Amino acid sequence: MHTGQRALVSTFFLVAAGVACNRGADTGADTTAAGTAADSATMAAAACSTPLETRSPNATDQHPAFPGQTRACASPSNVAFDVTVLTSALEHPWAVEPLPGGDLLVTERPGRMRIVSATGQVGAPITGLPRVAAGGQGGMLDVALSPTFDTDRTIYWSFSEPRQGGNATSVARGVLSADRRGVEQVKVILQTKPVYDGNKHFGSRLAFGPDGKLYVTLGERSDTPMRPQAQQLDSHLGKILRIDPDGTVPDDNPFVGQANALPEIWTLGHRNVQAAAFDPQGRLWEVEHGTRGGDELNLVEKGKNYGWPVTAYGIEYNGKPIAGAVADREGMQQPVYYWDPVIAPSGAQFYTGDAFPAWRNSFFIGSMGDRALVRLTLQNDRVTGEEHLLADRKQRVRDVRQGPDGALYIVTDQKAGELWRIAPRR
Repeated sequence: MHTGQRALVSTFFLVAAGVACNRGADTGADTTAAGTAADSATMAAAACSTPLETRSPNATDQHPAFPGQTRACASPSNVAFDVTVLTSALEHPWAVEPLPGGDLLVTERPGRMRIVSATGQVGAPITGLPRVAAGGQGGMLDVALSPTFDTDRTIYWSFSEPRQGGNATSVARGVLSADRRGVEQVKVILQTKPVYDGNKHFGSRLAFGPDGKLYVTLGERSDTPMRPQAQQLDSHLGKILRIDPDGTVPDDNPFVGQANALPEIWTLGHRNVQAAAFDPQGRLWEVEHGTRGGDELNLVEKGKNYGWPVTAYGIEYNGKPIAGAVADREGMQQPVYYWDPVIAPSGAQFYTGDAFPAWRNSFFIGSMGDRALVRLTLQNDRVTGEEHLLADRKQRVRDVRQGPDGALYIVTDQKAGELWRIAPRR
C-alpha cells in the first residue's frame, strides 16, 4: 500500500460542523499550551450531553481512565455522498487495495485474490498464490502494495498457512505479472509461531511505515489457553511485528539481542488487531477487537506493552469478568479510546483526499458489529467525536481504503460480498 493512502496524522482537527464537544487532553509535551488544551478539553467533556453511544455498557463496573476515553460525542458531518456498488460477486472479501490507474486489488477469505476494474468488472482469481488454511476467521487476509510498486509491481499479502500441527499467520510477497493475472517470484518471508490448531484471531493487517519497514499485526488465537502468549516474548502471537521488506529483522527492533525474545516483535499485549495505519509523522495506530466491550484504539510505540490479557475493558462473551484482568496496571498502556458495546473493527483509513473537504483528517474504521463505517474526529491524540455512516445498508464493513481519486473504497464481509465506491454526491 502507499503510505499516503493508509495514513493517520499525529495532530487531529475537528472536521464536523456541529460537533457537540471536545473530549480529552494532550499527554505529550509539558507546556502551558498543552495544559490549556487539556483543561479546555476536560471542561468540554463535562459539558457533553449527547454521546453517540447510548446503549448500556457490558462492563457496568468499569470506568474510563480519563475523560473522553469512551462514548464520544455524536459528531454529524452532514456530508452528501453517493454509494456505487461496483460488484456484489465477491465471497467474503477481506481487503481492498487501490491500484494505480483506478483498478482495485481484492482478497477473498476462502483463498483468492482478484482485480476488480474501476467499472466493476471482476477478474479471474490471480494464479500463483500459496495454499491457505481457510476456515473460521482464517484464509486469505490482507494485501499491500510495495512502496515501490510503480517500478517493481511487488505486492505483499498475509494468510493463515496450513502447517504441521495446525496453522499460523504468514506473510508472502510476489511480483504481479504484467497482465495482472498471476504472481511470480513468490516467497513466504514471515512464518509466525507457534503453530496452533484453531480457526480464530489470525490478525492481520500489513502497513508499510515511512521508515520503509513492514509492520504486521497479529492475534493471540483467542482460546483461553493461548491468551498468555500475548505477553510472552518467545511467541509472535498477540504482537505487532516489524520486518524489512525481504523478511529480515531490522537491527533497531526493541527486543533484538534479548534472550528468549523473538526479534521481529515491535509491541506486545494485543488481542486481535485487524486495523493499522501510519500517520504522516511516522506513528502507527491500530484498532483491535476486545471481548464483549473493550475494542481499542491504540497509538503504537516501540517496545510498549498494551496489556492483553492482563489489562482489558469489557467482559467475557459468557457474561463473566475476564479472569485475572484489570482495567489498568503500571507499565501497560491505556487505549486512546475504547468501545463498550463493541463495534467489531476491521480496516482503517485516515482521510487525506480532496473529494471530501469536510472529512479531511477524519479517521474511518470498518465496523462488522454495528454494520457501519465509523468516523472519528480527534484532537491532541484524543477522540473528540464519533459518527456512524452507511448503517442503513446493514452490511459488515470489513475494510476501507482511500483511492487515488479521493473516493473511499469498502468491502463487505458476506457470502455475496460487495465492493463500494463512496464519492461526493453529484
